[in-house]
Amino acid sequence: MTEQPPDRVAGYERRFNALFAEYFDTLGATLDAPSFSRFTPDCVELLRDLSLRGGKRMRVVLLHEAARLVTAEPVEGLDAAALSVELLQTHGLVHDDLIDDSATRRGGPSTYYAFREKFPRHPRAALALTVLAGDLALALSLRVLLEARLPVGLRQAMVEVQTRAAADTFVGQIVDLERDFTPAAPDDELLHTVADHKSARYSVLAPLRLGLLAAGSRPDAYEPELSHYARLIGICGQMRDDYLDLFGDPAAMGKPTGTDIREGRHTYTVVRLLSAVSGPERAFVEQALGDPACTPETVAEIRAIAERAGVADRMRADMRQYAEQARAVATGWRPRWREDAVAFFERLPRWSVERTA
Repeated sequence: MTEQPPDRVAGYERRFNALFAEYFDTLGATLDAPSFSRFTPDCVELLRDLSLRGGKRMRVVLLHEAARLVTAEPVEGLDAAALSVELLQTHGLVHDDLIDDSATRRGGPSTYYAFREKFPRHPRAALALTVLAGDLALALSLRVLLEARLPVGLRQAMVEVQTRAAADTFVGQIVDLERDFTPAAPDDELLHTVADHKSARYSVLAPLRLGLLAAGSRPDAYEPELSHYARLIGICGQMRDDYLDLFGDPAAMGKPTGTDIREGRHTYTVVRLLSAVSGPERAFVEQALGDPACTPETVAEIRAIAERAGVADRMRADMRQYAEQARAVATGWRPRWREDAVAFFERLPRWSVERTA
C-alpha cells in the first residue's frame, strides 16, 4: 500500500463531503413536509450544519476499504451506505449533545443549544425539537438505503445491518448512563462492553458489513473476526476520546476538556486516575467529580495530578496495546482478501489512536 491512512482518509473525506452536501441540497424536495411548516426546514438546516461541519468520516473510510478487501473495481451502493452511516452518526451526535448538555460540537453550537438560542422562552420546545431532529436523522439513514437503486435483497440486508447497529447503539447509551450509577468504579471488562455497544458496532462493525455486502461478499461468514476487530477498534477509540477529554487540546477538538469530570463519569481515564492517586490528591479529584461548576483551573490541576501519577502514559500504553491486537486480527485476513486493503486495516488502529483531534 503506497498511501498512508491519513492520505486515504483525506481522499474519502473530500469526496464524501461533496456527496453529503448534494444530499442535503435535494432533501427539501423529497421530504414530505407541509408547506406551512417553518420548524421542519429549521430541523433540516441544523442537521445539515452539524453533518457538514467536520469529522474525519472514518465510517466512510471503513466502508470503502471493506469493499476494497474484495475488489478494486467500483462498487454500486457505497454512496447510499456512506450517507446512511453518516446520517446515523448525525443522529448520535444530536442526542449525545442533548444527553451531555454540550454547548459545542465540532467548533460550533450543538443542535440542542442552537434550538435553545432560537427558543429562549420555550425550553421544552427546544428540547423536543432536538429529540425530533435526531430522530429525523435516524429515519433518513434508513430511508436512503430503502430508496437506493440496488437489488431488493441487498437493500434489505443493508437496512438490517443499520437497524441492528442503531439498536445496539441505543443499548450502549443506556448502559453507558447506567455505568455511572454503580457504587464501585467499573472494571475494564464493563468499560469494554460499553465501548463495544455504544461505539464499535455502529462505527466500525456496521461499515465493515455494509462494504462487504456491497462488494458481493457475505459478512456473516466472517462474523467472529469482524466483531473482534471492531470491538478492539471501539475500545481504542473510546480510550482515545476519554484520554482527550482530560489531556487533549480544546482548540483542536472544538470543545472544552473536563466534561467527564464535571459529569462525574467513570471513563477509562477517570477510573485509572482514581486507582492511581490517594490522600489529598484523591480527595481533590473526588470533590470535583460530578461538579458541573468545576472550573477550567480545577480541570487543569486534575490534569497535572493525572500526569504526575502516570495516567496519561498508562492510557497511551493501553491504546497501543489494543491497537496492536487489532492489527494482528487484520493480519489474519491476508490469505483471504486483497493485500493493499488488508494493509490499510493493519495500519489503521495505530494511526487512529495517535491522532490528536
